[in-house]
Amino acid sequence: MSNKPRQPLQETDRLFATERNPEDFRFDASVARVFPDMIRRSVPGYTTIIPMIEVITEQYVQAGSNCYDLGCSLGASTLAMRHGISFDDCSLVGVDNSQAMIERCEHYIALDDSSLPVSLRCEDIMDTELSNASVTTLNFTLQFVPPEQRAALLARIATATRPGGVLILSEKIRFESDEEQETQTRLHHEFKRANGYSDLEISQKRSAIEQVLIPESLNDHRTRLQQAGFDQVIVWYQCFNFVSMLAIKSAA
Repeated sequence: MSNKPRQPLQETDRLFATERNPEDFRFDASVARVFPDMIRRSVPGYTTIIPMIEVITEQYVQAGSNCYDLGCSLGASTLAMRHGISFDDCSLVGVDNSQAMIERCEHYIALDDSSLPVSLRCEDIMDTELSNASVTTLNFTLQFVPPEQRAALLARIATATRPGGVLILSEKIRFESDEEQETQTRLHHEFKRANGYSDLEISQKRSAIEQVLIPESLNDHRTRLQQAGFDQVIVWYQCFNFVSMLAIKSAA
């Protein structure tokens, strides 16, 4: 009999399907159980972004370097990075401040067929020590960091990044134009409806998350990344109000 742990039970996201008291969104055990279904049905392009993280990692990873997935949740982007790393002397670190997420992530890491070791840390990414990095991922994580702390985090990542290294930053964004914001939001809600969410679920999830997920404009992100020390910022993917950027530190 195999000693590998069984895959964690994945449930359908019904957290907001019935009337509930307003409360802030938390990445607790109830969210961890439904997270794969929730993010697939809520984030347009997520199933494209994850495999492309592997492609980008393969292109930019450097021998003898560290790679970080900050805000790793259940480890989808961690595993993508793991399969993109071709050097045995690289270190891969996944960080999340939710113990429930880390516990389930450990199971997914154990079930994966790559032999590259992964170090998982349950801690605040603001406290994570960063050094000698070639690839770092913030996959829909920065938007949950208080806005006043974001510049400092990106500056630490840029300082820790080797010349020629990158940061993959995926975010929900807001738009400068009210008209575009309304259009993109409406299309995003239609995406959710097409994936089976009811109007009640969409409304309650929005109310729960709006105080903890603070989106910014694409220009805000680009300016901050450049001020942090990255030389080039490329939007490589966008679907409605969700984007993924590649921030590159020029080679010496």
